[in-house]
Amino acid sequence: MTTPPDLSQKICLVAGASRGVGRGLARALGEAGATVIVTARSSETGPRTEMRPESIEDTARLVDAAGGRGHHYLCDHRSERATDELIHWVLRRFGRIDVAACSVWGGNEGYDGERYPDGAGWGTPFWRRSAEPYLGFLQAGPLPALLLARAVAPSMVAARTGLIALVSFGTEEYLGDVFYDSAKAATNRLALAFGQDLAPYGVTALGLSPGFVATERALDLGQDERATEGPLYAGRALAALAADPDIAARAGAVLHAGDLARIYGFTDADGTQPERFRVGP
Repeated sequence: MTTPPDLSQKICLVAGASRGVGRGLARALGEAGATVIVTARSSETGPRTEMRPESIEDTARLVDAAGGRGHHYLCDHRSERATDELIHWVLRRFGRIDVAACSVWGGNEGYDGERYPDGAGWGTPFWRRSAEPYLGFLQAGPLPALLLARAVAPSMVAARTGLIALVSFGTEEYLGDVFYDSAKAATNRLALAFGQDLAPYGVTALGLSPGFVATERALDLGQDERATEGPLYAGRALAALAADPDIAARAGAVLHAGDLARIYGFTDADGTQPERFRVGP
């Protein structure tokens, strides 16, 4: 794939798109010419998570600059009501949703690169940690994925077409932190369940696993040397999947950006093609 696929007729929604991987997804869909609704909790005109500078308006402008049509909508995806209202707004305005991607992840909020807000370090054994933060991890990723999928599924089922992609992380190996690993595994299991439930109706649901991404947070924490790829890499993976007429064969799977790059031929923003990220040696 030397040029982006043609998604100019697609209506796409990316949840958790103010920064990080979500912003990369939106930008890549814009490269392919899609209409992209970007949503998150951070706005130029309102509160921003952790007082960070990035916003949904920034991402919508990046979609425009890439060649697509960007729109923004402020939404807290931990709320079932807010998520339902978002989907109702999109359907009223655009008539359908062809691609819905959930890149919502708030599990690292307050993490300074070494410790979480409760003082526990990354990888602290489970018996030495308070269990109280665990619910927060589930609310930070798996719950938004469930809420978005259940809100968008009825319209896709009625149309008998559509793609739902849950951004997570491959859990073939233990990821090194009990709460993080469990949350990602739960999201991956949701992708499997959604894929099974939706396949008879012509709708495909799957998981998408990037590597160690050079997000804005990673750069701020000085982790850029450890990063294996940029946010656009997973975005181009999603664009390729959205254009694949045989996408149904991948229902329920957790797909790695590095593997998809070799199947579809896309590259990262710098022209490289990083391999699948692996946690172990």
